[in-house]
Order: sequence, then C-alpha cells, then structure tokens
Amino acid sequence: MAISYTCALHYKGGCMQLSKNTELIKQYSLIILGGALMGFAIAVFLVDTRVVPGGISAIAITLHYVSNEAIPVGVALWVLNIPLFIWGVRELGLTFAYRTVTGFTVSAFSIDLFHGDIPGLNQFALNKSSTVLDLAKNDFLFLIIIGAVFLGVGMAFVLKNRGTTGGADVIAAILQKRFAFRPGNSIMLMNTVIIIIATTIISIKNLSPNRPAISLAFYAFLITFIISRIVDIILDGFDYARSALIISEKHDDISEAIIQKLSRGATALKGRGLYLNIDRDLLMTIITRKELPILKDLVKSIDPNAFVIISTVHEVLGMGFKRRS
Repeated sequence: MAISYTCALHYKGGCMQLSKNTELIKQYSLIILGGALMGFAIAVFLVDTRVVPGGISAIAITLHYVSNEAIPVGVALWVLNIPLFIWGVRELGLTFAYRTVTGFTVSAFSIDLFHGDIPGLNQFALNKSSTVLDLAKNDFLFLIIIGAVFLGVGMAFVLKNRGTTGGADVIAAILQKRFAFRPGNSIMLMNTVIIIIATTIISIKNLSPNRPAISLAFYAFLITFIISRIVDIILDGFDYARSALIISEKHDDISEAIIQKLSRGATALKGRGLYLNIDRDLLMTIITRKELPILKDLVKSIDPNAFVIISTVHEVLGMGFKRRS
C-alpha cells in the first residue's frame, strides 16, 4: 500500500510538472508569435510611411531615417532596449527578464527580416510587395489601420502571456513600483512625448516629402488608440459575461427559477435596506450575454417590482464558464 501511494505521488508530481512545462512552452510560443507579428506590422506597414507608433520603436524608426537608412530599425530597437532591460532587471528582478528579452529580440529581428535589412534574406522584404505599395499610394489610411491591427494583436499576445516588449513597458513597470504611477497613464504620456519629438525631427529634417509631418503625427495618435483598444479587447476577452444583483422580497422564488430554468448558481448576500430600514437577501448570479434576456423575463414574471443591477464581467473562471489553466 505504501509503495502504491508513493508511486501515485510521484506520478501526480510528474503530471503537474509536465503540465507546467507544456504551459510554459505555450506561453513562450505565443510571445514569439506576438513579437513576430509586431515586427511584421512595423516593418511592412509603418517604417516606410514614416508613421511612428510610439514607444522605443518610434525612436528606432526616427534614427533609421536620420542616418539615411544606414541604421536598420530592428538593430536600433534592440540596442535601445538593452540599457532599459538592464535597468529593469535591477529594479524588477529576473522574473520578467527571459520573457522580456524574448519579446523585444524576436520583434527586432522580425522588423529587419520583413523590411529586407538582413543580407541574403531579401525575399522576406514584404514592404516592397505590390499590395503594400498599392495601398501606400491609393489608400494610405487603410494601410495604417492594417498595421495598427497587426501591431495590437501581436502586443496583446505578448502581454497576455506575461511578457513585455521592452521599452516603454519596462519604464512604466519601474515607475509603478517606485512612484505608484498607473502603467496606462505612464505609457500614454511617454508615447505622446515620443511622437511629438519624432514628428519635430521628421519636420526639421524634411524626412517626409510626400506628407506634412503634422499629418503623420495625427496618424500616429490614431494607431496608438487602435492598438490600445485591440490590446484591451484581447486581454479582457470578446465574450463578456454579465453579473446580476437582484433585490426582491421574493428572492427565494427568483433563486429557485435561476437554478431550475437557467441551470446557474446564485449567492444570497445579507443586506439592509436603509430607506425602509429592513434586512433582506440580495441575490448575485453570473450569466452569459445570451442568458441575460431570459433572466430579466424570469425576474419580471416573479416580481415586477424587483430592483436589478446588471454589470459587465470581463472574465469568469470556474464551473460553467472559463476553465482554469
């Protein structure tokens, strides 16, 4: 019996370790995919248009053109990230180091690969494809939007799997730790300053003969907005659930209907109505968007005077919803 129990423990431990390794491989694979998508978006849709997407990549693109294209964007991006990476390791520890260096290294390599700046691999220079050239000439806005979508999806893949793309992400994390600054506000402020500086340099150096630098700045702010929205959607999920808080004298009948008709659970919370100064149970339940109209009809049929509060829930883990990893 003891031998069987010991073997079971070893087997369970081995399964847990295997599951952990599988999850780690999955996360790093998605970080690599996300970094590649980001590099693809920057190289194919943004570099040649002179539209800077904010962050360190904006500085890298500006250096690329200030140097008369002698400095590849990917190389500049990677070099600029190294001191930030070292600073981040000192401030934040090694826990984020491997994922961060993977993210910005893959992104930097992909930029130079798809922009044709790696000797011997010019066949991957998709920025010179007929489709991209046609969009740049005839539908510039759509070209920029496509680039923003790919960039946002890639960034979301990296962030969703606990990675970072270096640059502004590292600075924001450090500012949050040292001064309790909100990362979203820090990144927005840094991107605004960087876009203004890059636009000024492009204007002074006359690096965009086809379009005014101010126009490019407006495009840059547009794509930063699109990127942020796409990242939020992917991180929060598309299929939002709903949380319902129901206040009714007939809470027992309503809870029974929720269990029987919707096959959902409900939790009774003890509360006190201050207006009438009476104790009552408050029902809380989590449902899908499709089940919301059914719930409303159930509550209305049982107690037309019930008070119902509906809230959006971005992620629900547990039985009947999203399975825990």
